[in-house]
Amino acid sequence: MSKRVASVLVTGAMVAVLAACGSGGGGSADKGSGHKLVVGFSQVGAESGWRTANTKSIQEAAKKAGVELKFSDAQQKQENQIKAIRSFIQQKVDVIAFSPVVESGWDTVLKEAKDAHIPVILTDRAVDSKDESLYVSFLGSDFVEEGKKAGEWLVKEYAAASGDVNVVQLEGTTGSAPANDRKSGFADAVKGEPKFKVVASQTGDFTRAKGKEVMQAFLKSQPKIDVLYA
Repeated sequence: MSKRVASVLVTGAMVAVLAACGSGGGGSADKGSGHKLVVGFSQVGAESGWRTANTKSIQEAAKKAGVELKFSDAQQKQENQIKAIRSFIQQKVDVIAFSPVVESGWDTVLKEAKDAHIPVILTDRAVDSKDESLYVSFLGSDFVEEGKKAGEWLVKEYAAASGDVNVVQLEGTTGSAPANDRKSGFADAVKGEPKFKVVASQTGDFTRAKGKEVMQAFLKSQPKIDVLYA
């Protein structure tokens, strides 16, 4: 799905979640038909032009849907998102939504939200919690499939290559779902082809500046690069 459509769907999902909560007789959504929905959203940050556009899209979608949006910028720090989620719980918002900086370490704060009967929606990025009852929905891409498709393209494109094919890998934020899953999907797609050698791999933190810095380092340190997987 397109990322912009996904942002709009986040707001739609929030409305649907609240309708379900209201009909079930529990949670903070039971405030009468005149209650304006209040959503707490914790964004990863503004590390890229795409993320900035994503934030704008979410804000516009909330306004169009008549949702009161309490917005927090985590500045790429998990501790800031945890603080924001706890603040949303204290404010008794109707729904909490966030794009997790990293996959791990969310169970405690999500359990706090669950105990407060506040539904949580994950957007763009997933968490690796084994307890799926801690959130009600995930809206995002299949990152493993993205990595797999990149690997399949590589295998096809270099099918006739006889020697080693040296690959450098420019990863996203360490520990994030997109970085983990895209790397995994790519590795699975090329593992049956020993000629593909990942000769260097480093995070670029999903930023233009860091990505440029890492690629410059790759070019200096690697005598032969055939492919960049970014």
